[in-house]
Amino acid sequence: MSIPKIILASGSPRRRELLTQIGISFEVLPAKGEELTDQIFPPDVVSQLSLQKATEIASLPRFIGTEQIILGADTIVALDAQIMGKPKDEPDAFRMLKALQGRTHQVYTGVTLIRTQKEPQILTFTELTEVTMYPMSDTEILAYIATGDPLDKAGAYGIQGACAAFIEKINGDYNNVVGLPAAHVYQVLKEFI
Repeated sequence: MSIPKIILASGSPRRRELLTQIGISFEVLPAKGEELTDQIFPPDVVSQLSLQKATEIASLPRFIGTEQIILGADTIVALDAQIMGKPKDEPDAFRMLKALQGRTHQVYTGVTLIRTQKEPQILTFTELTEVTMYPMSDTEILAYIATGDPLDKAGAYGIQGACAAFIEKINGDYNNVVGLPAAHVYQVLKEFI
């Protein structure tokens, strides 16, 4: 069974890499709207934000009356149920990494698929992965921040970059931590089309 080309409502290079890796053809059309949520529970936040992104793209005039599959996704890091977004600056990245080191935290990704047609079909799901980090010294945290890697990532780290040296273990889908639970997306797409 082949999966038709989808519209990825995200500019994330990591999501593009993961979709390419599993053989899904796609067009990138990032959502540009402000991310607003009235939710506080992390899985509800990512579900709502992924739905917002997918809905923004699905409602563009070029997709009205056509049959397309839009994929929106949002990933957050949570520690003790407190959401850690992308750091504002280096001191904020230091604060986040200091809090995460030596602890287990959660990474949630919300994924929304919208099949545009006369009666649109919408499916949203979330994926959870637990990540445990080794303790990090202040010197190690500062050296990692100096790479620039943490500044555009939720929780101030990328599991696939230099921070891999500090990942003790994960429980769940590794790709979810990168930014998209690729295998889960593939399996859901098979049922969705």
